[in-house]
Amino acid sequence: MSVVKILCCLLLTYHLNDGKKIKGNKAVDSKQREVLRLKESYVSSSIFRMFLEGEDNCKLDPRQLHTLTSCGFNSSNPLIIITHGWSLDGMMESWVLRLATTLKTNLIDINVVITDWLSLAHQNYPTAAQSTRTVGKDITHLLHSLQVHYQYPVRKVHLIGYSLGAHISGFAGSYLDGSEKIGRITGLDPAGPLFEGMSPTDRLSPDDAEFVDAIHTFTQEHLGLSVGIKQAVAHYDFYPNGGDFQPGCDLHSIYEHISQYGLLGFEQTVKCAHERSVHLFMDSVMNKDKQSMAYRCSDKSAFEKGICLDCRKNRCNTLGYNIRKVRSGTSKRLYLNTRSQMPYKLYHYQFRIKFVNQMEGIEPSLTISLTGTKEESGDLPITVTENILANKTYTFLITLDRDLGDLMLLKLHWEGSALWKNMWNRVQNFIPWGGREGNPLLTVGSISVKAGETQERTSFCAMTNDGQHLEVSQDKVFVRCKEDTPKQHRRKHNKRLALVP
Repeated sequence: MSVVKILCCLLLTYHLNDGKKIKGNKAVDSKQREVLRLKESYVSSSIFRMFLEGEDNCKLDPRQLHTLTSCGFNSSNPLIIITHGWSLDGMMESWVLRLATTLKTNLIDINVVITDWLSLAHQNYPTAAQSTRTVGKDITHLLHSLQVHYQYPVRKVHLIGYSLGAHISGFAGSYLDGSEKIGRITGLDPAGPLFEGMSPTDRLSPDDAEFVDAIHTFTQEHLGLSVGIKQAVAHYDFYPNGGDFQPGCDLHSIYEHISQYGLLGFEQTVKCAHERSVHLFMDSVMNKDKQSMAYRCSDKSAFEKGICLDCRKNRCNTLGYNIRKVRSGTSKRLYLNTRSQMPYKLYHYQFRIKFVNQMEGIEPSLTISLTGTKEESGDLPITVTENILANKTYTFLITLDRDLGDLMLLKLHWEGSALWKNMWNRVQNFIPWGGREGNPLLTVGSISVKAGETQERTSFCAMTNDGQHLEVSQDKVFVRCKEDTPKQHRRKHNKRLALVP
């Protein structure tokens, strides 16, 4: 177990030692409703700051309407409220201002408010977790004041909460009176301890807003705990890189973090995976031309096999701010792989290969390279982790940091080890080896590659006339089949899309 994981485990275990599960109902009882109605007597435990520019902000007081006007609140613009999580040092984390700046700079006509609940967040974890309901009511009170005095519709509100802030946002949505709901809540790696396994009324849930999305980035479990919640809590739940841990967040990256953050580099390494959810969201706002696509799948294992790159019937969606807001009765789990740094987008490809012959006792290693109209992939290792069976199709997931364009050529190489070359006679081949006596062959039945982002599937045919036999240590070139030209394929793809309801 790495030092980072040990520190995270000890930290959470210490603060949860005396913790108890949060109980109660999110639905506001009559006494709570009365408190919310008594606006003049309501005392907020949180401080709300209207973000202006740079590090400049303006304190809001829902009881003094002139502060809204003087701080530049524009009732014609949407409102985003950013809420931080648990605080170890009682200081506002640097990502808060970076996220606020990103939103204000790129979206322009928008109100951005920061929820400062550091006085409650800077407690032991169970106490801070218990305070999430209180802070949720504070946000509800602010929204209620906007409704009453500005006739501001809460459907124009987008709550973005990180860690404990995600559950705070959920409570804020559930405490609202009336039939109108908050427009959107985004949970950035919602906190797991004391919320995992709880009922929808005791955590962030799809019922808390018209649309709820969540990004899970640190669900790796140690000592029975995970920093981020593993269960689905939204209409769309995204699990980048499986959701358990993130590339670039291990100890090997500590020197990079130190060079970037100085003395805070070690702290950044510890919270790297948890905070990655924030940076993925910022990436979606900053890099509009590189939106990360995620795909619905049953679990991480199935996704890594490359069998889930399907966009029919809303099975895929865009991670982050520009998500398609499609509501459904059940939570959808979506998976994707990302780079270790911004821009995080990777292009997903499904590689399918069918072998005609059967081979026992060997798990061959293949290398493929793809050439498209825009880029080349370079060599991509493919490991078949099981014996090759006759007439069986094997599927693999390939991710690249560049778009290859329309695929035109594929090169396949079968890497044979010295052991294989010396003991090839132990391999049983149930299909004749095409006359090349003494040389074991893999006989390829079909090869295709599907691009997840475009949904285009390309079939490849042997370039030469010697069939589709592949010898050990041989390069074999396959080209796009003549009947599968890019123009024809796009026409077929568009026709299929037109038939999808």
